[in-house]
Amino acid sequence: MTTFEDRLIALRRDFHRHPELGFQEERTKAKVAEHLRGLGLEVHEGAGVVGLLRAGQGNRAIGLRADMDALPITEISTHDYVSETPGKMHACGHDGHMTMLLGAAERLAQERDFDGTAVFIFQPNEEHGLGAQAMIAEGVLEKFPIEEVYAIHNLPGAPAGQVSTRPGQICNSESLFEISIKGQGGHASMPQAGVDAITVGAEMVLALQTIVSRKLAPGSGAVVSVTEFLTDGQRNVLPGHAVLKGDVRARVPADREAVERLMRQIAAGVASTHGVEAEVSFNTEFVEAINAEGPVEAVYRAGEAAGCEVIRNRPPMSFSEDFAHFSAAVPGCFLLLGNGEEGPNGQPLHSADYDFNDALLPIGAEFWVQLVRDRLPAGKD
Repeated sequence: MTTFEDRLIALRRDFHRHPELGFQEERTKAKVAEHLRGLGLEVHEGAGVVGLLRAGQGNRAIGLRADMDALPITEISTHDYVSETPGKMHACGHDGHMTMLLGAAERLAQERDFDGTAVFIFQPNEEHGLGAQAMIAEGVLEKFPIEEVYAIHNLPGAPAGQVSTRPGQICNSESLFEISIKGQGGHASMPQAGVDAITVGAEMVLALQTIVSRKLAPGSGAVVSVTEFLTDGQRNVLPGHAVLKGDVRARVPADREAVERLMRQIAAGVASTHGVEAEVSFNTEFVEAINAEGPVEAVYRAGEAAGCEVIRNRPPMSFSEDFAHFSAAVPGCFLLLGNGEEGPNGQPLHSADYDFNDALLPIGAEFWVQLVRDRLPAGKD
């Protein structure tokens, strides 16, 4: 007879073998929905999957969210459950996030030792910051009203099972920018006859670095990174067109807005100096993730009740999370669960040899159970 932990490991490894990218999670969604129905939950399918579990007579409800999508990365691991889909893998632990939440659904469905409704939210396309918005646009928060919302993300490099979070800002925003430069190309031997876009672009790249170093307060935590420099130049052809693409992270909306304003100012100024045209697009898909005080305290209590080491007031994370769209609409808490410090479990998120730590599966399930018991205590409305 298989144990609870054995079942969770088998489920997680099945998800790992069959990764699907954002908004393509058809097999994943079907498996999640089938599992929830098998536990007796009321299941609703749309952009994602929502499972409802009611107990007692209470009318309160809380949301528990897990992400489902994988990444376009070719796995280089050697274990016996590697991705069977070339060029795709669960390199961020979403396979484990789903499994821990499904494990909690199983425990809670069996024990029903709470009073109210636990809303299990399985969200698509977290990696591109679009899945939460898609579910919200579908009306998930109107159809299934919740008072609070929670999410777990594993954290490689932290001791396995360690719970950490903080009130206030927990994850940065992410904005993608693109600067298009239209100059005048020409022969590489006669640069004076035109204005090559690559020189203008190079000047912009350097100038953009002064936004954080000279225009924002030290310690702001903002990051401006140019990640692509594309031109139509050739070996002996000066480019007439160049595109700079990149990524901006910020801890607070004011800094994000300042970066956009200064970026537009720099692009316009450099372009004017050289007599060329420059257009800037700046798109924020991930807003800053903000934790509410009450849910944070509940996470601390649940972590302790589950036997986890709990780290309070941890530093904010530099990465971004589209759980932010849920916690902007409903008070919530995003927390980190240590994935381990060595081997594949300690490898960075999004690395080709990363692996979720199966030892966390029962720990995470127990944490979720304790959280539901804390927020929806039996015998209280």
